[in-house]
Amino acid sequence: MRSAEILDLADRAGIAPGVSVLDLCCGVAGPGLLITEELGCTYLGVDRSPRSIAIARRRAGDLPCRFEIARIPPVPSGPFDVVLLLETMLAFPDKETLLEGIAGALSAGGRFAFTMEEGPPLTEAERQRMPDADTVWLTPLPEMLAALDRAGLVVRLQEDRSRSHRAVADALIDAFAADATQIAARIGRRALEELLAAHRLWSEWLRDGRIRKLAFVAEKTAAASS
Repeated sequence: MRSAEILDLADRAGIAPGVSVLDLCCGVAGPGLLITEELGCTYLGVDRSPRSIAIARRRAGDLPCRFEIARIPPVPSGPFDVVLLLETMLAFPDKETLLEGIAGALSAGGRFAFTMEEGPPLTEAERQRMPDADTVWLTPLPEMLAALDRAGLVVRLQEDRSRSHRAVADALIDAFAADATQIAARIGRRALEELLAAHRLWSEWLRDGRIRKLAFVAEKTAAASS
């Protein structure tokens, strides 16, 4: 996601000074640090990678951010005003359990802001082409909307970000190829080839409409809070 898209989604989720935010699968917390610095909030970032959390803590400096190392699910207990899940929904095969945990962590009227790659599950042939296919669990839009509804989360915003997502994927492909020698020296030639292959597949599928990239804000209903 571009920084402008991250800030737009955060703003539309109601992130502002005094708002408590839980960022799931935050990685090195690039979006979280941007949101905290630009919009102000009380921020908790959670990721399973100790290395990523160490980098996030170092980069946070004096920002009011906390970080925890944890596997998701379970979702940390709240209540939080906003839960973020950016660029990671496809890694969860069991989205029902994830959404139930997120709803449970939100305060009444709290918002869940997330992105997802929408489309039918990968075929066996597609799984053979996709590196790390065991982390790619696509979901058709009707299934996601139904799962959100069952968790007591009402969609307030749904936008198609496919065009911009493909532009970012293409820009990354060019950047990886331009610095191929240096990247391969750090992570190995095979890892670089898999990185390029995955991004080329995403670009192809976004171009052909095989998948769509969507952004959402869903609100926890009063009924779900009772």
